[in-house]
Amino acid sequence: MPILNKDMTLCISLAGRPSNIGTRFHNFLYDELGLNFIYKAFTTDDIAGAIGGIRALGIRGCSVSMPFKEAVIPLVDEMEESASAIESVNTIVNESGRLVASNTDYEAVAALIDSHALDTSASVAIRGSGGMAKAVVAAFRGAGFDDVTVVARNAAAGAALADRCGYQFAADVPTSGASVLVNVTPLGMHGADEDALSFTPTQIAAADVVFDVVAFPSETPLIRAGRDADKRVITGAEVIALQAARQFERYTGVAVSADQVQRASEFSRATP
Repeated sequence: MPILNKDMTLCISLAGRPSNIGTRFHNFLYDELGLNFIYKAFTTDDIAGAIGGIRALGIRGCSVSMPFKEAVIPLVDEMEESASAIESVNTIVNESGRLVASNTDYEAVAALIDSHALDTSASVAIRGSGGMAKAVVAAFRGAGFDDVTVVARNAAAGAALADRCGYQFAADVPTSGASVLVNVTPLGMHGADEDALSFTPTQIAAADVVFDVVAFPSETPLIRAGRDADKRVITGAEVIALQAARQFERYTGVAVSADQVQRASEFSRATP
């Protein structure tokens, strides 16, 4: 990486639980490609002040994670269709003081549904109703899935999300189970919820595919349970690598190869 200098372009992330994954992913690629950029993770108790700082200080890009994906909407200048359609932001690009928001989570999940060849006739249970859940539910709708149930503790938010995409809402997974289980909650995430299992062993046994959007750790309790039950699994590590690659390209204008994304992802998870 170039020696720190006054002309270096800064990109950041804002998350309730910052990790080193995005920081290491982006900085690995900056170094490999010889770009005069640097990336730093932050959290904040003042989201309006943080977004104002992006504009005022000329910060080029910002990755937005839970719980800020919806809170930033009134603070940006423009919403691209990927964000406005689902009312959730995960990427902000500063275009000479104009903040443009998009959602690469949606793009990443849509790409994974396609690359893993998920059967559009399968029944799907998606647990969660927050900003990331909006991207996931919209991606399944965009892929042509009809039999989808949104499962959430927040009945109002869950029902509204389901209704927006023409799906059904339930307080729990249907008793008949689902072929595809998708966790889009903090359950299993490193921290207070790291030992929590977002679906029961019975529900996992009845499924064909287990998909956990939680990225840290990549081997969540749900993913481990899915592997132990010999199910097809899709990990949050795959999601975060794809969405980060799309963010990287937006920030820098430089396209990266699948091999570069894979190596950056492996580096981001290696012990420093």
